[in-house]
Amino acid sequence: MPNITKFINNYSFWSPEVSVPTDLPWQQPENALRHLAAPVYAVQHPKGVHFTTSGTVCLGAAEIPEGAFRLAGISPPVDLARLGDATFCEDHDLSLPLCAGSMAHGISSESLVSAMGRAGMLGFYGAAGQSPERVEEVLVRLQETLADIPFAFNLINSPNDPAWEMAVANLYLRRGLHLVEASAYLFPTPALVKYRVSGVYRRADGTVIAPNRIIAKASRVEIAERFFAPPPEKVLRRLVESGDITADEAVLAAEIPLAQDLTGEADSGGHTDHRAALAMLPSLLTLRDEAAARYGYSIPLRVGLAGGIATPQSVAAAFAMGAAWVLTGSVNQACVESGSCDAVRALLAGASQTDVARAPAADMFEMGVTVQVLKKGVRFAERASRLLELYKKHESIEDIPLEDRSKLEATIFRMPLEEVWGLTRHFFELRDPRQIQKAADSPRHLMALVFRWYLGQSPHWANNGVTDRVDDYQVWCGPGMGAFNDWARGSFLESPENRSAPLVSRNLLFHAAVLLRAASLRAQGVSLAPSDIRCTPFQDEELSKYWTFEYGRDAS
Repeated sequence: MPNITKFINNYSFWSPEVSVPTDLPWQQPENALRHLAAPVYAVQHPKGVHFTTSGTVCLGAAEIPEGAFRLAGISPPVDLARLGDATFCEDHDLSLPLCAGSMAHGISSESLVSAMGRAGMLGFYGAAGQSPERVEEVLVRLQETLADIPFAFNLINSPNDPAWEMAVANLYLRRGLHLVEASAYLFPTPALVKYRVSGVYRRADGTVIAPNRIIAKASRVEIAERFFAPPPEKVLRRLVESGDITADEAVLAAEIPLAQDLTGEADSGGHTDHRAALAMLPSLLTLRDEAAARYGYSIPLRVGLAGGIATPQSVAAAFAMGAAWVLTGSVNQACVESGSCDAVRALLAGASQTDVARAPAADMFEMGVTVQVLKKGVRFAERASRLLELYKKHESIEDIPLEDRSKLEATIFRMPLEEVWGLTRHFFELRDPRQIQKAADSPRHLMALVFRWYLGQSPHWANNGVTDRVDDYQVWCGPGMGAFNDWARGSFLESPENRSAPLVSRNLLFHAAVLLRAASLRAQGVSLAPSDIRCTPFQDEELSKYWTFEYGRDAS
């Protein structure tokens, strides 16, 4: 049987809609492919392959009628909502398969979440590092202003403060928030499981329905496997015993996955394992299929991709590999809606792909866990790493040599370490008094808490634009930021003040679709050079010439 290329080339033809050959509607390949709602025909003309979005084709014809031309290839219309798994957009009531991931301390801000939701995409509010009271304040406002427009909040694993994690989970349940992004989890915690199974019930047709949904984030197969499995029986028993869930909810939980949706996190800003997306995503897709077969769920399992999603090429690659959606991170922080400041946005706009470094994570400092941060224009990474080095070497603050301690107090903390401990002690008196007792029993733990003060303050200095602390800005950033800057260079998106998250996201999806259409023609033997598809960023007015989209959704 002939392959599709031979079939199209040898048994198909294209006819124009006009009778005069000089009026044939040829277009540049890139311009033709941009018209997403129209099919693109590559036509074998005597002067080479020509492209058009008009005319008619006939497949399976042995003879070519007069005035017609052999067909070299076809690129069908594209529906952006179906670039990934169409059920993802349908289940979450989205117009486009792109999410703005949560960045802690409100960097993924109220404004960002609102803007993405109104543009038909999904935004996750960055609740990590904020008090439950602050999180509730933002949640109530978004529920009032967005009404039925979809949005979600982050729930982060907090091994050093499980009380905060449970308080935030209870807040989400109390306020009726039915979708969260779960990040930094190694194992399912009581707070996460309680959120998922609370209110689960069986419909009359026997289907188990869980009102609360989780989009998990993981970079390792063994962790992803725990999310695609039902909630652990051991955790369920503990929750039943504590009265957090009912016995019936625990029984029904065995029939649902902890998370139906999971974002594979490749080399990203913040917490990251520096995984390669090309190697990681296929393994997660295989795991998805194995878990679906093993547990026999009544709902489909889905996998999206994050980490380095910053250019049309990376978006197109993610969807070509089978991602159900894509999730952006670092690029959103550089947008005007983020909870960061103009100074940070300017720093990010000047970053290259190699301008990132590892630094100790505030929430898992003692464990040696790191986050990926911006290094160009700041000194946070080297200063934070110095604190971890001293922590590993010494058993207490008093054990630190006087010269090293003097340098810490002069350059990093800018105050005596006793004063830092006073501020830290006051914080934990309100947040978690157990830490104070633990510090009294362990001088090394006291040292860790003091060092964590710097790690905890540095994002606030960055978000608030504290001018005399620029060297200490902790700016989470992955190499994708540099890739985005490479793509934006020379366009209106090169300037930070022009970077709007919905506009950036629309450009990423639109041009990714153009690239995928070009790839389909290449697979049919149509020669297209990289210079034929330039992916120049467009303002909305230019986008609307090729793609009909809604500028916003009403909250009503």
